[in-house]
Amino acid sequence: MTLCPNGHSSASTDYCDVCGTPMVAAAPVAPTPTMAMPTVSGSSEPITCPNCSFPNLPDALFCENCGYDFTTGSLPEPDPDGLGFGAPLTAPAPVPNAPAVVPVVAPVSSLDIEEGDLGKHEAAGDPGYVEAPAIEGQPTVEPAGAAEASEPAAAEPEAETGPVASSPAVSTIEGDSAWVAEVWVDPEWYAAQKSDDPLPSGGLPEIVVLKQSSLLVGRTSVSRDIHPQIECGTDSGVSRRHCQLNTDGQRWWVEDLQSSNGTFVGAAGEELPSVPIQPGQRREVHDGDRIFVGAWTRLVIRKALPGEA
Repeated sequence: MTLCPNGHSSASTDYCDVCGTPMVAAAPVAPTPTMAMPTVSGSSEPITCPNCSFPNLPDALFCENCGYDFTTGSLPEPDPDGLGFGAPLTAPAPVPNAPAVVPVVAPVSSLDIEEGDLGKHEAAGDPGYVEAPAIEGQPTVEPAGAAEASEPAAAEPEAETGPVASSPAVSTIEGDSAWVAEVWVDPEWYAAQKSDDPLPSGGLPEIVVLKQSSLLVGRTSVSRDIHPQIECGTDSGVSRRHCQLNTDGQRWWVEDLQSSNGTFVGAAGEELPSVPIQPGQRREVHDGDRIFVGAWTRLVIRKALPGEA
């Protein structure tokens, strides 16, 4: 492993796995005595994970896809406190001659139910109903039928009919128009960045449908639970958490998340941008603007054509 200029330990030798800083000035870290690696030391060939066949960097200590540990030859142990890893629940063994348990039902508070549901909570016919002590300052609802013995019930006005508006989901894009992002391999931007990495073959862009109002642009890291909605995994110049795209359904903004190589915005037909946007500050993306990240990635946000969304 090596140390990046910011002091983070990184398994990658080109960019820091933690902050994405180039490893030009990185200092090697004294190796810790470990078990034999599954590949020959010093090999420049990628390490293929024996568990999921995912290609990893030659100096990787674990699989970026499934977390397989190349040093110990084992999968990561499940977190006992995490969701989905709890021990299966089993029914307790029956106790001989145990007395029957009578359920205790607390009265329903007016804070817990809607006004139209007050008559649905029947308590008079429940043999296990027990009145809970009243809480000072909190109104309670009498059990259904309790007030009928003392006074006749007043006629309730009929509810107004009409469509009920549903609350829109916060995380989805509202409106009739769908949006997509074009992910391009830009040779002109690659030449300006003077990257040592080989340029992938160009061609048609990858189309990503933008279904959420906030999307992460970056590279996937299973070990750190980073899963961007716009994946730029082939471009090592893109940080794991590079920038954030946000929209109100009509306009779009981009915000740099303190990436190593910056986020650039330029208008179509103009010269390539040379000054990155300020990290932590939103920059509006106008129609026709291009977003440049990493060594060769260009993003274009536009409304979806028929059949794309």
